[in-house]
Order: sequence, then C-alpha cells, then structure tokens
Amino acid sequence: MERLASYVSGAWVSGSGKAATLVNPTTEEPIAEASTEGIDFARALSHARDVGGPRLRALSFAQRGELLLALSRVIHANRDALIDVAIQNGGNTRSDAKFDIDGASGTLAYYAELGKQLGDARFLVDGEGEKLGRSPRFFGYHVLVPRAGVAVHINAFNFPAWGLGEKLACALLAGMPVVSKPATSTALLASRIARLFVEANILPEGAFSFIAGAPGDMLDHLGGQDVLAFTGSADTGARLRAMPAVVHGSVRLNIEADSLNTAVLGPDVASGSDTYRMFLREVSRDITQKAGQKCTAIRRILVPSAIEAEIKDELVALLRDVKVGDPALEGVTVGPLATAAQLRDIRAGIQKLSAEASIVLGDGAFQRVGAQDGKGYFVPPTLLHCKDPDAARDVHQHEVFGPCATIVPYDGSSARATDLVRRGGGMLVGSVYSDDRAFVTDMIFGLSPYHGRLYFGSEKIADQTPGPGTVLPQSVHGGPGRAGGGEELGGRRGLAFYSHRAAIQGARPILEAALDLKSS
Repeated sequence: MERLASYVSGAWVSGSGKAATLVNPTTEEPIAEASTEGIDFARALSHARDVGGPRLRALSFAQRGELLLALSRVIHANRDALIDVAIQNGGNTRSDAKFDIDGASGTLAYYAELGKQLGDARFLVDGEGEKLGRSPRFFGYHVLVPRAGVAVHINAFNFPAWGLGEKLACALLAGMPVVSKPATSTALLASRIARLFVEANILPEGAFSFIAGAPGDMLDHLGGQDVLAFTGSADTGARLRAMPAVVHGSVRLNIEADSLNTAVLGPDVASGSDTYRMFLREVSRDITQKAGQKCTAIRRILVPSAIEAEIKDELVALLRDVKVGDPALEGVTVGPLATAAQLRDIRAGIQKLSAEASIVLGDGAFQRVGAQDGKGYFVPPTLLHCKDPDAARDVHQHEVFGPCATIVPYDGSSARATDLVRRGGGMLVGSVYSDDRAFVTDMIFGLSPYHGRLYFGSEKIADQTPGPGTVLPQSVHGGPGRAGGGEELGGRRGLAFYSHRAAIQGARPILEAALDLKSS
C-alpha cells in the first residue's frame, strides 16, 4: 500500500508511527496511508520563510505569474491520470473529477494572466496618494507589500485539487511561500499534484511545501508575519480562532466554513420559460454534482407557494432517474460520499431535517450501479419539502453536506424571501432566478450583507453561465456569519490577505521615485 510523504525543507519525508488510512469510498478498500509523526514542523516553516520567502519577493508579479502558468500546464498535461486518482480516492465521477482538476489549473492560469498584467512591480500601490500638510511636497501613499512569513493552507476533503490551486495561486502571486495541507481522507490527489510540481522544478526552493497527514504541532509555530487559510467545518474554524498564535500572536486567519445556500425562484417566472428551466437545471445539478459535497451547493429551494407542488414534481422527475453507484462507470452521475464519517453525518442530518420537512425523494432502498452490496458510502439524491418554514429551525440552521436539499415555500414577496434566506445566518452564495428588475433590486439590497456572492439567473444569460455552484477566480469567495467571515480570490483582491498594507509618508519626489510612480 502506498505511503504518502510530505515535502518539507526541500525533501520528501515519510512520517513514522501509526498512519491514517485512505480508502476507496466505492469499495471501502484501503489504498494509501499517511503519517507526519517525526516531522520537524518548526524547521519546515523556517525553511519556507527564510529560503522561499526572499526568493519569491525578489521576483516581479510577471515572473511569479510565469511560475503559476507553468504549474497550470503541469496539471493540465497530467489531467487524465489525475482524474483516475480522483475517481479512486474521492469517489468522483469523471465529470466531477474534471470539475475539481480543471478548477485548479484554470485558477492558476487566471492568476498567471493577472501577474502578467501587473508587470514588473513587486508590490502594489493601494489607491491614490494624498497631500498630508500645507506643502504639496509632504505626501503619503499606501502600499501592499508581501508579508515576510509563510502561508499555511488547510484544505477540505471535497476539492483536493481546486482547493490547493486557488489558495496557492493568490499566495505565490502575492509573494508568500506556501505550506499546503489537504484533508487526509482524500489527500492522494493533492499528493500526486504536489509530486508533479516538485518534479517539474518550477518553483524556487522553499516556495512550496506539502503536508500529507495530521498537522501535528505546526500551527503552534506560526507568528505575526504568517497567515493561515482554512476551509472546513465551523467547529474546526472556531478552534482555530481560539489558538494562542491567533489570539496573542496576530496570525492572520481566513476561514471558509458552513453555508446553507439558497436558490430563490422569483414570482414573475413563468412555467416553461427559459428562466424556469434554468432554475430547475441548476438546482438539480447542484444537488447531484460532487454528490452534493460542495460548499456552494444549494441546500434550500425557495419557491412561490402558488407553484410549490409543480416545482416539487419537476425536481422529483429530474432526480428520480439519476444513477448512483461506481463513479468509474459510464452513466453514473452520483458517486459515493468521501468517507464513512460523512455517510454517518449525512444520514443523521437527513433524519434531523425530516422532523421538520417531509422526504419526497430518497427515502428507502435505492439501486447502486456496479457497487458491491453493503459496500461504499452511498446516499441517493434526497429532496425534502418544508410546509411550515416558520416552525422550522434545523432546515435553516443544519447543513447536510451531501446530495440533499429542502423545498421551502414563500408568498412571492421579496420581503418574505429575504427573511427566510437570512435565517441561514450567513452564506457563501445565494442565487435568485427572476427577470423582474424590481424584485432583483430588492434581493440585492436585502441579501448582500448576508452573502459573499449573489448570483442572478435570468432569461438573458440562461445558456451562458456555469451556475451558482462554480467558484470563479474573478469574484470573491467567502461569506459572513456562519460561512466563516472570510474572503478569497476576487482577482487582485485575493492578494490582499497575503500582503501587509503600510502607509508611506515623505517627500513626494523621493517617494514617487522609490515607488516607481509619476506625478500628475
């Protein structure tokens, strides 16, 4: 059985002692193991800071962008082999594996192009300069410079490729070395990508490290110049916020956590229209894609009461014939969940929701295509219907991280829709399907404070978007409240987390020369 190694201090190291076991979630067969016992994390972080940091900061944005483009090409060149790994360890269908892997290479390529646009500079000037006194010569600027530490990335199990790529792209372009730690259960894919990166010898020494297994005491060695970006559960995020390094050492922390994302169908949308079909198509895709294991997946489906029965029947018809089973087989659209723990949690979550909403699809026995009886972590697409959303609590507060969503009726007013959506407590993405400009305006102002991103589906873009579940590097990813309060990506905005903003004051001609600016 393969034993995954970590890449630290410029070398591959296999941990000693008892290892965590990675399995094929379709068959439950062990396929790899990982341990970090015995790794000197303090030394690993110092190597990244002291060796990788200066070498990255010496490069221009354009040069860092060239590195990202080369990494993107490495992933793309090995795409088919990586897809096979995602099927084996992640339980992904081929389509879902492409979604993850292409997301990684695409985000790296996007930030490579951004580096090219930023050119020969090594830092950013933030906004316009301002006169600070009576004399026009006493002037001030704000600059964004790379932090002189290391960026530690702790990624979730559901996107081992994309999670690695999106965080890595922003950090390296900003000029910070990276230590990437994927969730152990699905780390095989991230490990293969890390191997490809190291073998390609693209990055300066110390710019990239990889941890296969538990983080050990790594986070205890973080300091005030370091950053920690985490994607995962709200409970783990809360523990990270309480770490001494964060509370007392001011380690910068970004968290992406739980999210009860909602899709709202506007009262203006007519049955059979392009917007109506778009809504049904994108909701059903979000329930099934990656077996519902997406932080951006739709969990609540708000529909006008006048057509709730119709929408329920339409969604049941779309989901009833979905094939669940071995993701390596053609025609299977929903593979297994990633782990046995996920299976237990999701079954318990569906049972909890069923106390407030009736199960209209997914209850009882179901066929598993190509899977051995009693093996694999399978859950069928599950649809519930909550007739009384005011009496419900868990429907608005408990996220079932699998192929499960709940229909929630509302009276068709923007005020009622806003009230119900807000009960989610802060979301990564909300989607609204409407061609009514007044309704859209109300939704923008009513929902924006509760979301990191709002997506508006309409007739004019019905065949032009990837849907609300796709994270695009041009837009910020994160959300307030229970979603973690973090913010990633968003083009140039993604560099801010890895940069320090400093006010620079002095004689204007000297500052402009130092900052390579021209006075107007």
